[in-house]
Amino acid sequence: MVDVRAEIDGRTLKLSNLDKVLYPRTGTTKAEVLDYYARVAPVLLPQLRGRPVTRVRWPDGIGGQSFFEKNTPAGAPSWIRTVRVRKNIFPVVDDVATLTWLANTAALELHVHQWRVDEAGEQLPADRIVIDLDPGEPAGLPECCQVALLVRELVVGLGLEVHPVASGSKGLHLYIPLAVPVPDPAGVARQMAEQLQAAYPGLVVSSMTKERRGGRVFLDWSQNNAAKTTVAPWSLRGRDRPTVAVPLAWDEIEAGAEDPLAIDQVSLSEALSRAGNTFPVF
Repeated sequence: MVDVRAEIDGRTLKLSNLDKVLYPRTGTTKAEVLDYYARVAPVLLPQLRGRPVTRVRWPDGIGGQSFFEKNTPAGAPSWIRTVRVRKNIFPVVDDVATLTWLANTAALELHVHQWRVDEAGEQLPADRIVIDLDPGEPAGLPECCQVALLVRELVVGLGLEVHPVASGSKGLHLYIPLAVPVPDPAGVARQMAEQLQAAYPGLVVSSMTKERRGGRVFLDWSQNNAAKTTVAPWSLRGRDRPTVAVPLAWDEIEAGAEDPLAIDQVSLSEALSRAGNTFPVF
């Protein structure tokens, strides 16, 4: 196995098992994962900054066992910023060195809350609402795009912005930045989901009961509960192929709503080609 020492942000890191294959279907190695995270750091770090990070790790690669990890693992460098949230001590990823260290632990997926912490580590109010569009077969991404346009119409009517992100899995995530905190973000998201279900019952479902989702798109409003997390924009996903949660433009959503062949989840290589584009931080 190939190990190297690297100087990043003035920190010395030992990067281990660089030739280990983490995505067997594509032969993608840990070295390629580390390279990906280093190259997207300029657009990923602003999305992570100040947000406690829960990781999903695949020590033996996709196909092996995976696990969610909230606490900063034993043996983590002392310079990694941490924050206590209830019973857990999370890492906060504010720099490339911390991002690289986590990626070296085979933390392929990075999940964050809808709120940040301040410099003292105190939890701040949620600064966004996120709606997870989860299609129930045979519905797929085209139906998610159709629902995303309905959500956009509703949100813009409230005087807010909304930004679409391909989840890297099955559906879409819609981020609604909040300039002013709201008392109950999950309640607001649920109200929107129920309103759209009432208007479009054949396309939208707001119930968390899986049996009711067939052929429709579930608007998962529960991601806005304070304890819940969502995979961060620009994070890799632990799928058969290395897909990425990537911000999209609304014209891509509009095209996907019309043509099933016009929209798909985004691969690692395509994500790298998009990383130079300008996307808002949300």
